[in-house]
Order: sequence, then C-alpha cells, then structure tokens
Amino acid sequence: MPVQIGAKTHNFTDPTGLLSDCHRRVEMFLGTLEAVANVIDRPATEETRRALESALRYFAQAAPKHTADEEESLFPRLRQIHDPEIESAFSKLEQLENEHRWAAPLHAEVDRLGALYLLTGNLSSPEVGDFRHAVASLASMYKQHIDVEDSMVFPLAARMLSNTEKIAIAEEMAARRKVRVVTEISTGRK
Repeated sequence: MPVQIGAKTHNFTDPTGLLSDCHRRVEMFLGTLEAVANVIDRPATEETRRALESALRYFAQAAPKHTADEEESLFPRLRQIHDPEIESAFSKLEQLENEHRWAAPLHAEVDRLGALYLLTGNLSSPEVGDFRHAVASLASMYKQHIDVEDSMVFPLAARMLSNTEKIAIAEEMAARRKVRVVTEISTGRK
C-alpha cells in the first residue's frame, strides 16, 4: 500500500508542513534503498523484494508529485514576493531545482537496476556497483537538499506567503494526488 501524503502530522491546511512530512518519507525510502544496496550482491529474498518494490514505487509515483509541488506551486510564488530575505534565497531555489534535475538520471538508474534485480534475482558485479553508487549519490544529495528546504525554504514560505497563496498551493497539491479538499488556512476550517 502506498504511503499517502497527509497521513502524518500535517494536512492540507499547512502545505509547507505537508512538504516536510514528505521529506520524512523520502528519507525512509532512501534508507530502504541503502539497505537493499547493502545486500544487492546476493540473491533476492522475499523481504528484499518487497522493500525494493515499495521504494521504487514511491520514487516513481509520489516523489515526482513532491517535486511538482515545489517547482510548480511553491517556488514560483516565492519568486513573486519582493522581499530581501526571499530574494537572497533565490540562489538556493535555483540550486534545489538543479538538484531535482540532477537526481532524475540517478533515479532512472536505480529504477532500471532495481527492476532488473526484481526480475532476475541478481545483478552482475558492475551493475551492483552502479546501483550502490547511484543510491549513495542520491542519499548524499537529498541529505543536503532536505536540510535546506526544511531549515530555510519551508519556514520562510510559511511566514511570507499569504493565506490565499497557501490555499492555492494546498489545492494544487491535492489536485496532483486526485484528492478533493476545501481548505481555509486562516481559520483552519475545512
């Protein structure tokens, strides 16, 4: 069963909190990929298969929605605010968007090799090395990426965006997930 956004501590009345919750899932599934990378040179067990399938499904289905939440909903609204604090953060926004693009081929490689491992039950030695390298690179990048977003971008957005902008972001996030929500952030009513 896929992990659903909003199932943790935040809901659509707090879109930046919801994005941060998604980071916890990214970290969890990266941990799963790292655990699989440690044993991927051995024949697949049923437990390894289930864990890998779950992580691959998450990164193929949910993670692109999270990236769209940031790049299509959050970041453009932050760029429209003319405030020195946000303007100084623009270089970070560009870096974060570049990291999203940089990670795409690594995710594709993990997905390709993971699917091959699930199909055949093993990988060649070079494939094992490629899988481990891609997972380690993703884990390293996401550690910094998530730290910047959770410590700087999301708190800044929570402070600087108007309730109307937060509602719009929340509605766009919900639409990406085909969830219908009616939010009123200022009062917390649904």
